[in-house]
Amino acid sequence: MLTFAGILLAMFLGSLDQTIVSTALPRIVADLHGLDRFTWVATAYLVASTTLVPIYGKLADTYSRRKIEVAAVSIFLLGSMLCGLAGEFGDLPLLGDGMNQLVVFRAIQGFGGAGLFAMAFIIIADLFPPAERGRYQGFTGAVFGTSSVLGPLLGGFLTDQGSNWIPGVAGWRLVFYVNLPLGLVALWFILTQMPALIPRTDAKPLDYFSALLLMTGLGPLVVALQLNKTEYPWTSPFTLTLLGVAAASMVLFVVRSLRHDNPILDFGLFRNHVFRTANGALFLLGGAFLGIIIFEPLFMVNVLGVSATKAGVSLIPLSMGVVLGSLLAGQMVSRFGHYKRWMLGGLVVLLGGLSLLATMPATVGYWQVLAYLLLCGIGLGPTMPLYTLAIQNAIEPHLMGQATSASQFFRQIGGAITASVLGAILTFTLAHSLPASAAGASPPPTTAVSEGPALPATANEPASPAMRTAFTSAISRVYMFNIFLVLGGLCMTLFVPELPLRKSNAPDEPIPVTD
Repeated sequence: MLTFAGILLAMFLGSLDQTIVSTALPRIVADLHGLDRFTWVATAYLVASTTLVPIYGKLADTYSRRKIEVAAVSIFLLGSMLCGLAGEFGDLPLLGDGMNQLVVFRAIQGFGGAGLFAMAFIIIADLFPPAERGRYQGFTGAVFGTSSVLGPLLGGFLTDQGSNWIPGVAGWRLVFYVNLPLGLVALWFILTQMPALIPRTDAKPLDYFSALLLMTGLGPLVVALQLNKTEYPWTSPFTLTLLGVAAASMVLFVVRSLRHDNPILDFGLFRNHVFRTANGALFLLGGAFLGIIIFEPLFMVNVLGVSATKAGVSLIPLSMGVVLGSLLAGQMVSRFGHYKRWMLGGLVVLLGGLSLLATMPATVGYWQVLAYLLLCGIGLGPTMPLYTLAIQNAIEPHLMGQATSASQFFRQIGGAITASVLGAILTFTLAHSLPASAAGASPPPTTAVSEGPALPATANEPASPAMRTAFTSAISRVYMFNIFLVLGGLCMTLFVPELPLRKSNAPDEPIPVTD
């Protein structure tokens, strides 16, 4: 349980840092004079944390889980400390000014953050057998849901108040320094309480060329998805080059993996029916979750006219619902042993909540929206732990790291791709809905997926009726697209086999037949 507490704390820090910087960005940009590069603060973390997840999974199948977790936490803490120091010593050789330093240091932080996510689920799989694992993996959904909303609130608070606590230190630096004491506590738990958890298979060296191909495939893809399409449209040479490099590298990665005797991702996993269908559902549902997180605050600010702070607070019911749904589903699965019905039930609840969001008029009340978000959160909660549990229960122990990290990867990459599509839908609808007099007014931007919504620093001026109508129509269309994503996830879930949960992690415990 002490090991469990340590990895949850580490996961909380990694999840928190996906959103905590969003509300600090305006102050960071002002201090470091990097308005032209502010989106890269988010993108650097996202690219690093997405591309490294499959590699961590492979490493966990090869070396001691404790060593990998210690390395991930240490890299994350190093990156956090460097981010807090960005620009303090002027321009640096090779890195340049403070903004460039912050972007590079955020990438280092992301290299560690990738391991905090992937390793949490892998280590929980070692600690508890599938029949008991649901109640513990439910806490991971609770941690993720809580940190997704707490991040922007804590980031804004530290940015505004931090300089009053430590004179001479900019408040936004505490956004990164706050990771250090909490991370050291997590590191102490892991070093002193966690068993080595050495894989039962013989260690083989990592295929570094495959790792390079994977990074050169996923990195440009995520960057292309996150680029501001006003400056770099889909048909621009730069965007097309990134996509071409990504496609070529991923093809080579697949070919290399199919021919190598120790691939980073064993493509034989896709022959497993649970692995295929559950990851397909996660890909779609990851996008649906981010669609709510990113675009609901825009509705609050531009349609209801609330302040940015109040818009951020409105996401708390969503977080509370995720916590409730995740914990409840995990407990019920551990008690009764059936996961599929809770997956389907959660998606039906989520569809109900999204239907209410998609049909909101411009006159909807603030508290009504909060109720809809609570409903969506309850529906999303079971998706956090149960799909990963189903995958882990259906695969051989020696592939646990690869299979588990793949589930996290498909959720993240699905979110990145879907958020880009939803952003295009919003922009296209606004362009055709706004009257000519307002055509020059652009909507508030959204940062990269990992940072959540980039809310204005102060409350917006009251929007005109035409602007409110345009935003209502645009965001309604975004939520309608989200409904189709969830319907797709529901269809995929229908084909996830309902297998009996294994009672132990013993190597001779038979793996349930999936086909």
